[in-house]
Amino acid sequence: MKSHAAYLTVVFLAVIAGAVYGQPDPSLNQPGSPAEERAASRPAFPYVAQITGNNVYIRSGPGTENYYCGRLNTGDKVVVVNYKPLWSCIVPPAGCFSWISKQYVQVDRNNPTIGIVTGDKVRVWAGADHIQPMHSTRMQVELNKGERVMLLGEQRDGYYKVAPPDGAYLWVSTRYTKDLAPAGEVPLTVLPDVGPRPAVVPAGTEGEDSVVVVPTNLGLEARKLNEYYDLEKQIEAERDKPIAEQDYTQIKDALEKIATDKAAGKASRYADFALRQLERCEMVIKADKTIRLQDDRLDEVRSRIAKARKARMAEVLASDLGKYAVVGRFQISKIYGPEKELKHYRIIDDTGKIICYALPVGSAANADMSSLLGRKVGLVGTIEPHQPTGLARVKFYDIAEISR
Repeated sequence: MKSHAAYLTVVFLAVIAGAVYGQPDPSLNQPGSPAEERAASRPAFPYVAQITGNNVYIRSGPGTENYYCGRLNTGDKVVVVNYKPLWSCIVPPAGCFSWISKQYVQVDRNNPTIGIVTGDKVRVWAGADHIQPMHSTRMQVELNKGERVMLLGEQRDGYYKVAPPDGAYLWVSTRYTKDLAPAGEVPLTVLPDVGPRPAVVPAGTEGEDSVVVVPTNLGLEARKLNEYYDLEKQIEAERDKPIAEQDYTQIKDALEKIATDKAAGKASRYADFALRQLERCEMVIKADKTIRLQDDRLDEVRSRIAKARKARMAEVLASDLGKYAVVGRFQISKIYGPEKELKHYRIIDDTGKIICYALPVGSAANADMSSLLGRKVGLVGTIEPHQPTGLARVKFYDIAEISR
């Protein structure tokens, strides 16, 4: 008895939840229910359904947890290709779009509104105006190498905005649809298979069986798009160069011509955006040039300082050396005896060759010179011939170490 009451409570709560949250009453799935009768009378897929409410969300997936991609109003018609409880899978109506990574798309040079897929299993994501491409998480379809997409002009965060390709479906609540007839029996607005997205729709006819008005300047716009894509490649080539070698002058001139051409359409907008990007590039170039000029001036100043220092040292060295009778490495001479009056030294050059002999006199005679042995010194004194050796002898009364 208690379990039966609990069961009735669960059923009651489920019915209440269905009323509050829009979920179906379990009884609707029973034989003879309205849902079953509608399923039985539903036309074969694909079929046309009419929207019965205003501001009905088109969603990226079957469920309110999926982000919306647009809205429909009473009287709008959609093509239904599949069904899940409470949700109808539809062909994206006019105004809907998708995102595809630019990395895997090459623009068709003969028709710049067409992109050719360059990889396999490239994902296409359901697009929404209020969601950035990188945050568009609902995958619609995967495309393979060689398949084509219609480019809608906008590029954002490394993605192309494209018309939803075949198989890229969206969803709408079945609660707000009325089944009409198999597809083909009800006239619908049809988008062109190639060329740009229709830009003009007669005011007040959105959602009706209206005729799309296509601009007449598509040929000119396509040519301008071609010119822009060529310039875009030139920009990328310049950016690959060292900053000091980058020059965007000619590219900017060409972009300005496109940007100011009112008949260029999307190409004009792209060119204007590219010009703003190049302003930043030129700011970097200018800053780099300023830094290099400062470095050159600093190197010049350093060079002048080094030259002045070298010249000054030469002057000091010349003035210091000028007072010495001889300069060389100081050693003890062993050809004379150890007696004080016979004690001699010798001066050698950097190769070890004897320059002269030296005899301390006066105040130098009693000085301890052991710390100067082997070092380069300058002797202050007089030079006289030294006949025993055939060289010269310096009688010095002062000695100083020379570090240079």
